[in-house]
Amino acid sequence: MRILTLLLISVGIFSAVPVHAAAGNELQAVVETLEKSYNSLTDMQAEFAQKTLIASIKREEKGSGEVFLKKPAKGAAMFRFNYRKPPQQIVSNGKKVWYYLPENNQVMVSDMAALFEGGKGVALNYLTGMGRISRDFSISFSGKGRDKNGNYVLDLVPKKESPTIAKLQLTVDGAAVQRFREQGKADAQFPVLSSAVTDSLGNRTTIDFSRIRVNRGIGNDRFNFKVPAGVEVIQN
Repeated sequence: MRILTLLLISVGIFSAVPVHAAAGNELQAVVETLEKSYNSLTDMQAEFAQKTLIASIKREEKGSGEVFLKKPAKGAAMFRFNYRKPPQQIVSNGKKVWYYLPENNQVMVSDMAALFEGGKGVALNYLTGMGRISRDFSISFSGKGRDKNGNYVLDLVPKKESPTIAKLQLTVDGAAVQRFREQGKADAQFPVLSSAVTDSLGNRTTIDFSRIRVNRGIGNDRFNFKVPAGVEVIQN
């Protein structure tokens, strides 16, 4: 469940990201691009590639598939990860999370709030879309602040110690930020190219996004899960 929690925190990049800094500040421009883009986002569909490093056994696990996200006017964001490799599904309607493992003939069901209780509420805030990163994190550029393609890389470190997240790293589309600085408004509703979450044990989950499509009117029914007949249900 720790690795599942890392994945769900990665979904937390879909929350608003206000930062208070001097006008013209480059870091502020990057963060405001994220904030204003999020404000115009209602739903998103994308391909993803996931890589998880399990520190204790120095093993890397990879996955890929398609992700759907919907941000309702009120309440938690809803999401669906359809994995092609390995075959599995992670679905949430904003209240419950279903983690379906066809090879094990099992589905684990968790209450969204319970999944992040015990000091893990920071993660829950992002999933509900009500988080305030400037309140919970110290934000800075990572390294030189840009990757080899000119995209911005941010390091976000929790202001309060958390067992589920030691650092969140976001890669933000440099071209989207440049357009924001020139036009004073965000024209890309989802400028995040990748997210990486490292927990207190050193486990790291990275998700890269591609073929991003936004505001297509995804229906709520996509975020419900019907347990297949004969599948064991495990309540967490």
